[in-house]
Amino acid sequence: MLFLQGVTYAHPNRDVLFSDINLTVNRQDKIALIGNNGAGKSTLLGILTGRLKPVSGIAGADSKPYFVPQHFGQYNALTVAEALGIHDKLLALKEILEGYLTDINLELLDDDWGIEERCQEAFAYWELRGIALTQPMSELSGGQKTKVFLAGIMIHEPDIVLLDEPSNHLDASGRALLYDYIRSTSNTLVVVSHDRTLLNLLNTVCELGKRGVTVYGGNYDFYAEQKAIENEALSLDVKAKEKALRKAKEVEKESMERQQKLDARGKKKQEKAGLPTIVQNAFRNNAERSTARMKGIHAEKVGGIAQELSHLRNELPAVDKMKLDFDNSALHKGKILITAHRVNFAYGDQSLWQENLDFQITSGERIAIKGTNGSGKTTLIRMILDDLQPTTGAIERADFKSIYIDQDYSLIDNALTVYEQAQKFNSGALQEHDIKIRLNRFLFTREYWDKRCGNLSGGEKMRLMLCSLAIATQAPDMIILDEPTNNLDIQNIGILTAAINEYRGTLLVVSHDARFLREIGVEREVVLG
Repeated sequence: MLFLQGVTYAHPNRDVLFSDINLTVNRQDKIALIGNNGAGKSTLLGILTGRLKPVSGIAGADSKPYFVPQHFGQYNALTVAEALGIHDKLLALKEILEGYLTDINLELLDDDWGIEERCQEAFAYWELRGIALTQPMSELSGGQKTKVFLAGIMIHEPDIVLLDEPSNHLDASGRALLYDYIRSTSNTLVVVSHDRTLLNLLNTVCELGKRGVTVYGGNYDFYAEQKAIENEALSLDVKAKEKALRKAKEVEKESMERQQKLDARGKKKQEKAGLPTIVQNAFRNNAERSTARMKGIHAEKVGGIAQELSHLRNELPAVDKMKLDFDNSALHKGKILITAHRVNFAYGDQSLWQENLDFQITSGERIAIKGTNGSGKTTLIRMILDDLQPTTGAIERADFKSIYIDQDYSLIDNALTVYEQAQKFNSGALQEHDIKIRLNRFLFTREYWDKRCGNLSGGEKMRLMLCSLAIATQAPDMIILDEPTNNLDIQNIGILTAAINEYRGTLLVVSHDARFLREIGVEREVVLG
C-alpha cells in the first residue's frame, strides 16, 4: 500500500507547488496519475519514492517502491549496473566467487545469488541484446535507456512500481512489451503518462490539479467521458453566469436611469415650491447619498457575478479558450510533391534499408512514417526536406513550402522573447496589438511577452509554435511532425490534435502514438525495416 496524507510541497524559493494532497493506493491497484505540465506529477512520484521531502504531511509505503524515471541525460555518467543500483551487489558476487568471502561482500550480496541470471532474463525480455552491465549509459539510445530501467523491475522484484512517462522513447515493439507488462503484472502501479493507450490499461485515473487529487474509478476512456460531462456542465454554468451578468448590468442601468428621473423630478418640485436654498441642498445631498448607495449595491452585485464568471472561465479546458486559424495550403489536392526512385542511404559500406525505397507523396495526404528505433526515419525526413542526398537512387521534389516540427520544437529560438518569436513570423505586417491579441488567444498573457523562449516548457513551446504559424500569412504546403507528442501532457496533445485537424495541407508524421495518428486522420503508412 502507498499513501499520501495532507502533503504539501514547496520549491526551494518557497513557491507552493501543491498543498493538502491525499491519496491511497491499495495493494495491486493500477493507478494512472495525470495532470497538466507543471502540476507536480513527477514531484509527487519523487515524494512517494522518498527522494523528495514534503513541507508538511505524511507519505508512506509498506515496501520500498521501484522507480522507472524519465531520463534526459542525468544518468550518462553511470554504467548500466550503476544506474540500476546493482553495481555493488554484482561486484560483491564476483569477489565471493573469486574467494573473497568477506562479511562486507556477504552483506552487500544479501543472499541474492541469482542476480546475474535475473539480469540476463530481464535484458532478454526487454530486447536489450548486446547491452553489457558495464556499458556506459551515454552509449545507449533513449529507448534502450528506458528499457534498462524497465528491466530493473524483473531484477529488483518489487511489490510497488512507480513509472514516470515510461513509453516516451519506446518504439512500437518496446511499447508492446510495456503494455504486456502492465496488463499481466500483479505489482502495485502508479504511472505518470500521456500515452492514452497505456492509460487505458490502468483501472483508476487520478487527476492532479488545482483542487488536489480527484479520483475517477475507471480507465482513461472512462475518465475522458466523465471530463466531457463535467466540461459540458461547466460550459452551461459559464453561459448561465454570462446571462446573469448581462441581466445584472441591465437592472443596474434601469435602476440608475429611474433614480436619475426621480431626482430630476424632485428637484423641479423643490424649485417650484420655493424652498429655501439650505433645504434644497439638504434634499440634494440626501438624493446623492441614496444614488451612491444604490450604485454601490449594484456595482457589488455586478462585480461579484463577474468574479464568479472569471473563476468559471479559468476552469474551462485550454483547447476551448483558443481559436486556431490555420490557412489552407495553396496547392491543389493530388499534386505530386515527392517521388522517390530506388532510394537508399549508406553509412560506410552498410545500406540503411534492406530494400531500396520507392514511394510518392501527393498534396493533401496524411502519411505516417513508421519503423523501429534506428530504422532511418529521421534520415528519410532529411532526404524529403532536401537536407540530405541519397547514396542510391534519386528523389524528385516539386516546388513547395514545408515546415519541420521536431519533438524539441527547434523552430522556436530560445534566445528570443515570446513576443519577438511571434513577431519573427509576422510576414503580414500585423500591428503590435494584433500580435498580442493572438498571443493571448494561445494563453500567452502579458506576463509571458518578455519571457525568454528557452524558459518555456515543451507544451508552451508547442503552443507558441502554433501561434507563430497562425500569424504567418502563407500556410506551409507540408508539415512534417517528428515525435511531436513526446514532451506534451494530455491537454497539450489535445490542442495539437485540434490544430492539425484544422490544417488542410500535406502531413508527414513520425510517431509511436497510435491513438494520436488515428485522431489526426493518417491515411497511409511508409514502413521502414
